[in-house]
Amino acid sequence: MDVQEILKDGYGRLPDTIEAAVRGLTPEQLRWAPKPGANSIGWLVWHLTRVQDHHLTGVIGGEQIYVTGDWGPRFGLKTDPDDTGYGHTAGQVETVAPESWETLTGYFGAVLTRTVAWVGTLTPADLDRIVDRNWDPPVTLGVRLVSVLDDDAQHAGQAAYLRGILG
Repeated sequence: MDVQEILKDGYGRLPDTIEAAVRGLTPEQLRWAPKPGANSIGWLVWHLTRVQDHHLTGVIGGEQIYVTGDWGPRFGLKTDPDDTGYGHTAGQVETVAPESWETLTGYFGAVLTRTVAWVGTLTPADLDRIVDRNWDPPVTLGVRLVSVLDDDAQHAGQAAYLRGILG
């Protein structure tokens, strides 16, 4: 496999898990958390999509889909390009209120489509490019892509687990 195929395969595994976690849930179920202060299914899927959109827009260039698609209001939020959910308090987690499960899959699908198209342009040499010098060692494009994929997979699994609790 080449770098493009590996990355496309990794990111391409997320949609089925995400859709299985949210399909058919009501807005109330999407906001349900197993205990006060815990993350909801809706927050988890919103957050993993925000991370992919935010972090990869930083290396792809252009504007985030969250901003250009005016997704914020569909989640009950302001369209803040810097809000990815990192550091959210319990109160902030509760404010993420997707209109529907289709809102979650629609936003994720739009972000994934852009990600997969862009990944299809990469060469192995591209992965060594430094994209963030705020860390020691500096972060390469390859590390950023794996980090985002890992974060997304963990949160998709958490959402699927919560869906199992809901039944």
